Amino acid sequence: MSRALPNASGQVVTLDAKKIMEGLAASRQSDRKRMILPIQRSQNAQVQRIVNFLQPGTYIRPHCHPLPHATESVCLLQGKMEVLIFSEEGEVLERHLLEETGTRLIDLEPGTWHGMTVHAEDTIIFESKRGPYDAEMDKSFAPWGPEEDSDEVPAFLKSLATR
Repeated sequence: MSRALPNASGQVVTLDAKKIMEGLAASRQSDRKRMILPIQRSQNAQVQRIVNFLQPGTYIRPHCHPLPHATESVCLLQGKMEVLIFSEEGEVLERHLLEETGTRLIDLEPGTWHGMTVHAEDTIIFESKRGPYDAEMDKSFAPWGPEEDSDEVPAFLKSLATR
């Protein structure tokens, strides 16, 4: 299954009920328990914007964005999730709960080690980061975070709840 829905097209893009249902359905069917809807019309856009449809149990490997312009903003549209800020060694330094009745937005400076855990079904976030997107330079994955398909992922996710 694809990791993303097709990029948006046209002069104006809206996130309507039909697109939300499509994204949520795709995230429920995905082995990764998430699905991306790119809002930018191309990966070369100067501002990268995505809607991310997430289910509990998805694994977003801890990472940072090393490029000096790669500030990332995450805005909760629906659901509940936690953004974890890590030291370079993997110690949880901060926890930021994003939920509909509380904090809805977090903005991360480049080089900030972070990951996310999803606490409610059908969580939806909007992410924005300066582009253009370059898969080779966009992220540095934390060496202490298991690779996405690793058998270590369930235990790692469980450990995040107790750190």
